[in-house]
Amino acid sequence: MCRERSGRHGDYYVLIDEVQYAITKEELKNPENIRLYNVLNGLLRLRNVDIYVTGSNSKMLTKDVLTAFRGRGDEIRVYPISFQEYYSFAGGDKSDAYEEYALYGGMPLVLNKKSEAEKMSYLQTLFTEVYFKDIMERYDIGLPDVLAELTDALCSSVGSLTNVNKIKNTLQTVKNIQVSNTTLSNYLEYLSESFLFSNAKRYDVKGKKYFEYPSKYYCTDIGLRNARLNFRQQEETHIMENIIYNELLCRGYSVDVGVVEITETSAGKKTKKQCEIDFILNQGAKKYYIQSALSVSEQSKLETELRPLKNTKDFFKKILISKTSMKPWTDEDGILRLGLYEFLLNENSLEL
Repeated sequence: MCRERSGRHGDYYVLIDEVQYAITKEELKNPENIRLYNVLNGLLRLRNVDIYVTGSNSKMLTKDVLTAFRGRGDEIRVYPISFQEYYSFAGGDKSDAYEEYALYGGMPLVLNKKSEAEKMSYLQTLFTEVYFKDIMERYDIGLPDVLAELTDALCSSVGSLTNVNKIKNTLQTVKNIQVSNTTLSNYLEYLSESFLFSNAKRYDVKGKKYFEYPSKYYCTDIGLRNARLNFRQQEETHIMENIIYNELLCRGYSVDVGVVEITETSAGKKTKKQCEIDFILNQGAKKYYIQSALSVSEQSKLETELRPLKNTKDFFKKILISKTSMKPWTDEDGILRLGLYEFLLNENSLEL
């Protein structure tokens, strides 16, 4: 039908939604023989036809489909709505809007739900009946209990350093579940490919190299994270860090976790310790260091947050984001102090 119509005058658009359902499990085992890709490439030869392919599996879209297009396609990553988008719809007090956003997240249909019960029910159903079922069916999950426990562990520890061995030991000691490292690694990959989690690698600022492990996992939508945990675990510090991470991805930054080695002298002895920078951002020639802190009202907490920023030994911009209503200002060390709402609502806030 497409070929027949494309011979006529005018432009035509072909939209294929949830492309992963058009490919069988047997075809996935041998990607070179996936029939859909040949069909898409055939349509690309038609000058007056544009093709739009959407789906909820990152590997299939960013690797398989784009590879099949042989350089003739572009990826457009769609994220849950940002706090800025949420606030433009909800309005009202910024603090109240943020608390609502930090609880229910940015899945668009949440905005249409009137009561708290409706919002909770929608998110829990979305997680179990859409995301989880899709993962189970698409990847033929043989150990559903392990996948469930792994998901719970990641949701409970957003912003915490995680590696396969740590998760494996936790499952063995706490849940009495025996599972191989390979299975856990595969399941972590599936959860990331399905847009439930994003992985941030650790980067040695002074050594200029990546650590193989541990790394951090963040939930793509904080509302889905809360729904998975039945809205029980509301760690404000980690939720704020997760929201900042998601906002940075929405703005197009490549985001890593920074590690800075610092030498301290105590009682005449020098000791080395590793300090963490929450986020290192890269975007072309631009680079930023960001610390996320719920509060820095105590001097000791402020010094802890600023120490790694002061010891990077380079001249890239350094920023401390805290949950405060203060106006942006730059301290004597050249570090930009930024309030959370200013950061989230102003796309150019990092340039202040």
